[in-house]
Amino acid sequence: MLYIQQSLGPNEELVHIGKFHWMYTISSFMSILWGLIGAITVMVIAYYAYDYMDRLPRNIGFLDSIIIIHPGIRAFSFLVFIFGLVKFAQMMVVKATTEIAITNSRLVYKRGLVARHVGEISIDRIEGVNVLQPILGRIFNYGRIMIRGMGVGEVLLPPIEDPIAFRRAIEEAKSR
Repeated sequence: MLYIQQSLGPNEELVHIGKFHWMYTISSFMSILWGLIGAITVMVIAYYAYDYMDRLPRNIGFLDSIIIIHPGIRAFSFLVFIFGLVKFAQMMVVKATTEIAITNSRLVYKRGLVARHVGEISIDRIEGVNVLQPILGRIFNYGRIMIRGMGVGEVLLPPIEDPIAFRRAIEEAKSR
């Protein structure tokens, strides 16, 4: 919350701070798991293809066959795993560098690590707030908020915990 605390006006106070839900962190860790599963799948398919074409010696195990399999296939399998790691890192950087808050006069949405992108909407310029919750979002209490502002268009916030409380905080800030 460093940016938002630095940008508060003299008579401005925080009403609500939006936080990423733990499901976002779980899905980022799942990227690593899917990368690992994809890499193992590539190697298993290569193993059975080599075995089918009789390119493997008899009675060789799966781990021993990795040395015999073409280096291009091994590199591709490694790249599949690296893509999972990169997706994980990208999602965690987004989580670490995103700030969402409602003050008594505006909604602030800051994102970015090196380049900073800040979206601010005056509370009195907000026309509507939509809560988007899938089935799992209803069960685990997370969702996305779509905010329509006058002259701004629509701002779609990332998945946050307790989107209903966030919407209520916007209504509370509007009524002040």
